[in-house]
Amino acid sequence: MASPPELTVGRLLSSWQPDLPALLLVLLLGAFYGWGVLRLRGRGERWPVSRTAAFAGLGLGTLVVATMSALAVYDRVLFWPAAVQNILLDLVAPLGLALGDPLRLAVRALPERAAGRAQRAMAGRLVRLLTFPLVSTALVLATELTVYFTPYFETALRHGWLHQLMYLHLLLAGCLFVVPVLTREETLPAWCTHPVRAALVFLDGIVDAVPGIVVMTHGTLIAGAWYLHHAPPWSRDVQHDQQLGGGAMVGIAELVALPFLLAILVQWARTERATTAALDRRLATELVPAAPTAGQTEGQSGSPDLVRPWWETENSEIARRIRQQ
Repeated sequence: MASPPELTVGRLLSSWQPDLPALLLVLLLGAFYGWGVLRLRGRGERWPVSRTAAFAGLGLGTLVVATMSALAVYDRVLFWPAAVQNILLDLVAPLGLALGDPLRLAVRALPERAAGRAQRAMAGRLVRLLTFPLVSTALVLATELTVYFTPYFETALRHGWLHQLMYLHLLLAGCLFVVPVLTREETLPAWCTHPVRAALVFLDGIVDAVPGIVVMTHGTLIAGAWYLHHAPPWSRDVQHDQQLGGGAMVGIAELVALPFLLAILVQWARTERATTAALDRRLATELVPAAPTAGQTEGQSGSPDLVRPWWETENSEIARRIRQQ
């Protein structure tokens, strides 16, 4: 394998190479998402432009950058581009795809029968298990540690088909945690409210930094035989290269945690506003005057009694919350 030219800032921005499997995946995901948006518009329904932009720009755009930019050109001679590439696929691309809320779009755009099957699939035992927050967090951590601390990564560098499979593995592992947390579909247990989701995202941000810290401080070279053999003449310090990669992994993981947490907080605020508006509407309909009683005489002054409102007689969660307030 011929060594690529020295990596400069200019080449980092301008070096690109095609990746047919990744390109097909991007086109397929984009086509399905675009079909769903157009189908809703054809029915006169609205789909937020911000969600489409997040899916296409941050989600699919990150997939393109990770698999076809200079990161892919140099990932077989330098460790740090491969480390950045993998963390983009594992954290950043899933966040962009999840912000587009493809599950909600699919349920709204598909025909009624197909939408029902999709909802039943999302509620299936296997999907529920894999997307259970603690399980999906453990899967992300296990995936990253397996990639770097088993022969998986070095073998993937030697075999193109396994390299593509590793890309898909990282992307799916990240999506299992991020997409259910951000979707408006009920894919998580009932106890996983917005405060709980915010706590889980905070915990996930800490967990995601662990592989980068381990890589950065690990004394043994990761895929050392490969990178020592393929180190370019202009970059011989393979140990420093690995430290750069670990540092980049930690930095990107922490940067992603902030917008992820902000997205949860925004959803939380919107849900609270919608709940409050619904309660106000119900209160307006429940507070109606009572019929005059037998004891009331014509011309008797005073306001009519009001029917006892529903929150004083019901024992539901919403009624208890109102009584407490």
